[in-house]
This record gives sequence, C-alpha cells and structure tokens, in this order.
Amino acid sequence: MSNANKTSASYKDFNLQYIAGEWQEGQDDSVNTDTNPYNGETLVAIKQATKDQLNEAFAEAKKAQVEWAQKTPAERAQVLYNVVNIFDQRQDEIINWLVKESGSTQVKAMVEWGSARAITLEAASFPSRVHGEIRPSNIPGKENFIYREPIGVIAVISPWNFPLHLTQRSIAPALALGNAVVLKPASDTPVTGGLLLAKIFEEVGLPKGLLNVVVGAGSEIGDAIVEHDVPGLVSFTGSTDVGKHIGKLANGGDYIKQVALELGGNSPFVVLKDADLEQAVRAAAFGKFLHQGQICIAINRIIVEDSLYDEFVSRFKAHVETLKVGDPAQPDTAVGPIINKQQLESLKEKIAKAQEEGAKMILSGEIQGQVVPPHIFTEVTREMDLSKNEVFGPLVGIIRAKDEADALSIANDSMYGLSSAVFTKDMATGLRFARGIKAGMTHINDISVNDESFMAFGGEKNSGIGRFNGEWILEEFTTVHWISVQHQPRDYPF
Repeated sequence: MSNANKTSASYKDFNLQYIAGEWQEGQDDSVNTDTNPYNGETLVAIKQATKDQLNEAFAEAKKAQVEWAQKTPAERAQVLYNVVNIFDQRQDEIINWLVKESGSTQVKAMVEWGSARAITLEAASFPSRVHGEIRPSNIPGKENFIYREPIGVIAVISPWNFPLHLTQRSIAPALALGNAVVLKPASDTPVTGGLLLAKIFEEVGLPKGLLNVVVGAGSEIGDAIVEHDVPGLVSFTGSTDVGKHIGKLANGGDYIKQVALELGGNSPFVVLKDADLEQAVRAAAFGKFLHQGQICIAINRIIVEDSLYDEFVSRFKAHVETLKVGDPAQPDTAVGPIINKQQLESLKEKIAKAQEEGAKMILSGEIQGQVVPPHIFTEVTREMDLSKNEVFGPLVGIIRAKDEADALSIANDSMYGLSSAVFTKDMATGLRFARGIKAGMTHINDISVNDESFMAFGGEKNSGIGRFNGEWILEEFTTVHWISVQHQPRDYPF
C-alpha cells in the first residue's frame, strides 16, 4: 500500500519545457513523440527546445546559483526532505509513469522509485557533511584555509533505462551542495528522466532557475550542452562511445570542464564450485532480467566453474522458464518490453551472431512487438560477441571456467569494469577473488541491482570515471578553494 495523497491532482502539461522556473513551449520545429514501448501509445508530444532556449536555461541557472549557494545547510537540506515527502505522496503516480514510459515492470519501478527516494534522502545530509580544512604553513605567521565550494552550474545528461533514479542521482546532490542544474533527459524518457522531477521540485518551492529541464534533439543541443561556457561539470550516464565523445568536447573548447561519466558495462557473475546453487540461480535471474537486462550494471556474463556448470545451467534454465513475460503493468510480469525499435533490432542481431559463432541456444521464445523473452546460451567462450560486448537486453551467455583462476581470468577479460559478483560459501575465497576483479564494484553472494548498490558507483577502464555517492560525490560536485592568510609582516628576497 503506497502513501499516495489521493487529494493531490496529477501532474500535467508535460508537453512543455521547464526553463528559468517557467513552463514554456519548445521553439524548435521538431517534435519528440514520447510513446509507451509496450503498446505504442503516444504519451505526450513535446515540441523540442532550441539552442537559444538552452542558452536561456544556462543564463538563469548561473544567476540563480549565486543566491542558492548562500543558503544555510538547513535550508538546502529542507528542500530535499520536502522532495522525499512528495515522492511518498505521489508514489503511485511516479510508478505509473515509469511503467508506461520506460517499460518498467512493477518490480523494477518499485526498485527505481525506492532508489531515487533514497538518494534524495541521503543528499539532504550533504549540506552539513561538506567541509574544508585548515593546513599549516612552513612560512612563519601564515595559515592556509581550504574551502570546499559549489562548482556553480552542472550540466546533466541522463539515460532512459533508469531515468528517474539516474537523473535524481545527479540532480539531488548537485542542488544540495549549492549548485544549479541544466538537464537534458533522454529522448525516450523525457518525463521520468526530467520533467516529472521538475514538477516535484517546483511543488516544494525550489527557487526559479536552479533546475532547468531542456528537452531537445541531440543534433540541436546534444553537443551544445557540453560545449557551453557556463557549466563547470558535465554529468553523463550512457554508452561508452557517447561518453568518450563528451569527454573530448568537455576539453576541446575555451574552458576545460570536469566530467563525471558512468558508461557501459560487461558485468561478470562468477559461480565458484562451492557456491550455494539456489542463491546463485535466483540472483543470476534477477540480476540479468530485471528491466529486461537494460541496466549498465546488469549481469552480462555468467561464469561457472566446470564441476558446477551443468547443474547450474539446468537449474537456471528451469527457473527462468517460470518468469512471466509481457505487459509490464501486470504485477507478476518479470520481463517487459525493450525501450525502442533500435534496441530491438540490435538484440535480434546479437541472437543471430551468437548462433553463428557456435553458442548453443537452450532457451528462447517468440518476439512479440518489442517484448523479447529470455534467451539463454551455453557453451559460450570469452571470444564470442556475447562475451565481449554489452548486451543491454534479456540475452545471456553462460561460460565454463576450468577453475577459480580461469574464472578470474575470464572475468577480467573485458574493456569494461563497472560491476561484478562472485558466489562462494568461503568468505576468504570470496574476498580474495573480489579483490582480483578489475571493477569499481564487486559483490560477494549478492548482485548490484538492488536499492543499496544503486546508491554507489565506481567505474574502471571503459566504464567511466567519477563517483556518485557519499563522500565521493561531495568531492565530485564541489571544488576546492585554497586561501592563505599571512598574519605578520614577511621579508621577501627582493
């Protein structure tokens, strides 16, 4: 039972942009038609923004941020606490939008709502946690004061797969730490990835200009939001190729700016010979098929020691066959639709390629519309495309490892290093194995796709740079100002 406030009118007018604290129509000739990926229903048609509107958003954000940074920690924290209250009051409304816009199942929508709420609640503590230092000096009579201050304006480019959470993961800390935000949500999820959050922050009285949501075509404002002179940091979550492009743009203009990038993943899920098989099977199914596998930290490769391989495959297949596939609005659906036709075609190509390369497809099903049932492949090798590249869909390959050392070698044989997991009953073995994996996160007898792990991020290799939680994000979303004070006259050499 949710805490929805039945007396609150549902939000509306999602066809408008939120710029400078006002809802205005986009001025571009193009229209973003936002559709339900399950049934194709048009949810909203948004006239897109122009570069001039993007410039307006940055100008207003820069102006509003100055006064916002002077607010007391308690004042900024209270805004975030109020947002948490709105999350509770509008839980049903938020979850409904996640289901119909991003194709989230009820389970995934609840996980995402909880994760977004949790990061908002944690962000409310940031204003009082940020602090500076006083450092001594080797020069007599001198002190060094180190202040940690807001960056200023932060540009956020958010993805479509966990739009509410992965957008709020940047917005909430940025605002809590005294910054302003200009956000470009993904074209597939402009509401849950931006406009819905704008409505929430507006409802709690966030001062105008601090949060701007600009929905526009990548060809019109995609590069411009990164190259603009105003933002001091660009926060991006998405593909590695786009992330590399953003990194180049951020350092190619008149002003070099910071970037925080969460990019692709190829997460290994390792089952050692002494693992609790039932736990490993259930964790693998949830970690692979939640949101149809369209999560950067989703399980991409299952690696099983030889002595347990056949039994794991048998149990895993049997369990996955019980998962309900179809309408994400149904409470017991486990696997819903793929976000768009481009992703669907990519998955069809991956299925064909896996078979061409010799993988054995032991579970499949008929693709209906944009719903792809789980596909399981065995006898997969590390050289296959299914192992090398991020899948981002309900397809999984199971790789046979000779022993623990071979399993670790296979796990690390990737250009990515975002998340990983190992299952074993021996904690010493688990810790040793986990420390050997080259990834930002490794879970022993657990997986990344739960509300606690969504709070944290740390990528290695092509999975990005930056940290999005706790003490790390205090550093990412602030800047250091070193001020020295000479208290007594000093002799200079000339």
